[in-house]
Amino acid sequence: MSDFRKEFIAFCIDCGVLRFGQFKTKAGRMSPYFFNAGLFNDGAMLGRLGEFYAKAILAAEAPFDMLFGPAYKGIPLAAGIAIALARAGRNVPYSFNRKEAKDHGEGGRTIGATLAGRVLIVDDVISAGTSVRESVELIRAEGATPCGVAIALDRLERGAGERSAVQEVREQLGLPVIAIADLDDLLQYLGARPELAPQLLEIENYRQLYGADAHA
Repeated sequence: MSDFRKEFIAFCIDCGVLRFGQFKTKAGRMSPYFFNAGLFNDGAMLGRLGEFYAKAILAAEAPFDMLFGPAYKGIPLAAGIAIALARAGRNVPYSFNRKEAKDHGEGGRTIGATLAGRVLIVDDVISAGTSVRESVELIRAEGATPCGVAIALDRLERGAGERSAVQEVREQLGLPVIAIADLDDLLQYLGARPELAPQLLEIENYRQLYGADAHA
């Protein structure tokens, strides 16, 4: 596991963004862990989060020209990641969408830089892929090219079928997905800490029931 992945998981646990217990998912499953990116809710946390995204994006060496953050969670993410990338020597423009198109003033469906070239979509997680699909449609409608998606955590969990939502995005939309960390990284992190052995066992059991094949 890359150092930044390990640091990211520790950061999420310390911030209370990654929690252990019993949580009901949208699919009605009882999950032994929960990731709530909405709890990255102050300047220091958002700044650090942007740095982790930037490290993952740069490590992936994926070509892109700008960032796009789908409303609402993608808006602060796009801004934070753009700042972190600039500090790392990679200054790129960013844009985000309105929930409803504006018909006065500057008008339009997006705010920020004009969508152009290869656009990397940034979001917290991919649950059903709806936000990504809507973003792809908007980007293409503006004459730009969606080139990938960057997310914080890939749960490697099956959706309605055998594939995970991330795998479906890769297969159906033909887009690479960059995750700062995934379930494998989380299990490796927990396995190195004896005090977290109960959480490790519960998550391993959950994965046996609902996990998708990461290499499928």
